[in-house]
This record gives sequence, C-alpha cells and structure tokens, in this order.
Amino acid sequence: MTSNSPTSHTDANEFVLREDQGPVTTLTLNAPQSRNALSGAMMGALHTALDKIANDETIRCVILAANGPAFCAGHDLKEMNGISACDGHAALFSQCSALMMRIVTLPQPVIARVHAVATAAGCQLVASCDLAVAGSYAKLATPGVNIGLFCSTPMVALSRNVSRKHAMRMLLTGDPIDAQTAWQMGLISDVVEDDDLITATDDLAKRIASRSGMTVKLGKEAFYRQLEMPLSAAYDYASGVMTENMQKHDAREGIGAFVEKRHPEWRHE
Repeated sequence: MTSNSPTSHTDANEFVLREDQGPVTTLTLNAPQSRNALSGAMMGALHTALDKIANDETIRCVILAANGPAFCAGHDLKEMNGISACDGHAALFSQCSALMMRIVTLPQPVIARVHAVATAAGCQLVASCDLAVAGSYAKLATPGVNIGLFCSTPMVALSRNVSRKHAMRMLLTGDPIDAQTAWQMGLISDVVEDDDLITATDDLAKRIASRSGMTVKLGKEAFYRQLEMPLSAAYDYASGVMTENMQKHDAREGIGAFVEKRHPEWRHE
C-alpha cells in the first residue's frame, strides 16, 4: 500500500473512526444515534486517538469530522443526569477539559469539519480546534442556560475565539448562530456550501500538510503560548522561537528554495 492510499482503522469500539490519507488523518465521531454526544466513552476514545496521532511524525494535519445528523450535541445529558455524586460530575468535566487541551497541545493542526449543529461542548470542541470549516447551513450554540446549566467550560474556549460581548450573548441567551455569523465573529475560519464541505476541508488540510511539519509544529505551539503573555514578553518569546526555527534544516531549505526559485524539499526537521 502506498503512502497516498487511505488506510482506515477504528478506536475504542468504533466511537471514533480514523482514516489516514498520506500526511492527513481524519477522525470521525461515530455515535450518530446520540448526535455524537460527548459521553465519557466518546471523550476517552477521541483522546486516545489524538494521543496516538501526537506520536506519529508521518501525520501533519488532522480533520475532526462526524457521522450522522449533527456534528456534536455536547455532553451526554442522560449520562450526566445519571451521576449522583459530585465527584462523578467533576471527573466528567475534567475529562472534557483534558480533551480540549489535548487538541490545543497536539503538535499537528486540527481542523473541525462542521455540519448541521454543534452545541454546548460540541461548540467548545469546534472552538478548541485550530481551524474550523463549516457548511453554510451549520449552526452553533451554547444553550446550557436554557436547561439551568451554564456553559461554563465551553465558555473558556468560546471566549478565546470571539469578543466578550459576542460570547456573552451566546452564553446568556443560548440562541444558535448560523455559519456566516460564526465566521464574522471569528468562531470558524471558513464557510462553504454544504455539498463542498468535505472537499474544501480536505484541500485545506492537504495545503497545510504540504508545509514543513517541523515549522508548523513550532508555529502552533508558539501561537498559543504567546497569547497568554504580556506584549513585551510575547515578543521576547517569539524572537527566541524564530531564532530556534532559523537553525533548522527546513528553514534554510525553504529560504534557499525561494531565492533559487525552486520547490523546497522538506525533511520536516
């Protein structure tokens, strides 16, 4: 089998499907009967799949997709309601937070491919990804306030993507927003026709995967770290990252290729 041939395998009882095509991996949430709710089992399966990808240097970009009538309906409310102990709820929310952090800390960029609806922790999942491509009919919401449970953990990711007043409006009303509004707010990066969603997301992932994996890894990590720093400290940190980057083979190769008007030959190091 060549490296460009898709390979498929499943993780944790098929809650998450994985398909590799060259340097791009697609992880697909596969619980359509529950609208891909983030049950403990689903979160565990996705976290495990991401851990495996983090250690796979042949993978340079990840697409997060979903089967069924919704991208993700958020937490599994039946599971949550069936837990009586406070410690049980705490463990579930901690598991969710760890999953979102795994996406942010993953060396490879993660692109959400959003169709239909992404609500509550599902919206959080989208906001936690590095990029998000949505079909034009997609809707996103943080509706916890409607059932007496404020979307406090989704708020963390949401408020790091959009302005405070946009975030608060979503959180306080629970109203869904359409894909175009989400794009204008900065919650998603691209809006395409629903029929073009798979192709557009694949094309974007392939473009990113065609870059130096080393450079992208350095850049993604630096992006999130500098966001938490004061301006002066961020510039000092970023200068150090660029200095480190410049010592790498691929930086020298890329600059040389640009000067010599040829395509670079990446070694991803």
